[in-house]
Amino acid sequence: MEELKWVPSTVDVTRPSVARMYDYYLGGSHNFEADRAAAKQVEQIFPGVAQSAQANRSFLRRVVRHLMTQGVDQFLDLGSGIPTVGNVHEIAQHDNPDARVVYVDFEPVAVSHSNALLADNPNATAILADLRATSAVLDGARETLDFSRPVGVLVIAALHFVPDTDSPYEAIAQYMAELPAGSYLAITHATWDTLSEQELAEARQVAQIYSNSDNKLTMRTHTEVTRFFEGMEVLEPGVVAVNDWRPDSFDDAHIGIYGAVGRKS
Repeated sequence: MEELKWVPSTVDVTRPSVARMYDYYLGGSHNFEADRAAAKQVEQIFPGVAQSAQANRSFLRRVVRHLMTQGVDQFLDLGSGIPTVGNVHEIAQHDNPDARVVYVDFEPVAVSHSNALLADNPNATAILADLRATSAVLDGARETLDFSRPVGVLVIAALHFVPDTDSPYEAIAQYMAELPAGSYLAITHATWDTLSEQELAEARQVAQIYSNSDNKLTMRTHTEVTRFFEGMEVLEPGVVAVNDWRPDSFDDAHIGIYGAVGRKS
């Protein structure tokens, strides 16, 4: 079990993790047999899942670059996952070495590996916490981020793992309430809105696979995703498929993930 030396002893590697499955879809190497088996099950039902993950990552890249052009050089990445190539600090610090990034995830492998990668990076760190624990996350983030200046809050492919019973809308509102005007919120969220009957049947099979992981899926409609931006100015083109948000290349693939960015006035 040579590959497991860097894994915290508390991690159950026999149970699939959504963060490690996502790492697999993106071509990363920090995933285990249980993650790969579950991910391959998903791929058999939904062959486009890796393409969707990559479209999601491309959206993240475009958002960070856009916010940097707006003068935002601090980022709070909630549910950040495992830091595969092209993560937030790499994008932001390429343009501004002083850009600050705080990653937050409740997956110990993601945080352990993140902090190993960031050991020599004084402006970026990772916190082991659940994004639902808003007070703990905010307290930890304040050690790196300056809350008197605008912050870009990134919640990429995370909220569809937070059920309504865990008050996701209230959590996002609490994060934004602590930040000054000029801060931004970027969200991507899986949806069944645009699926055909056949695709919907396949999607329900995928949801069943995720029900055996560390987080179940909670799909939301366009209206429900839009609600996360209540009271904010939603940037054009609004809440759209991630590959339709200010694309820098042509991609006509059907991606069942909404993406949007809002600005706090």
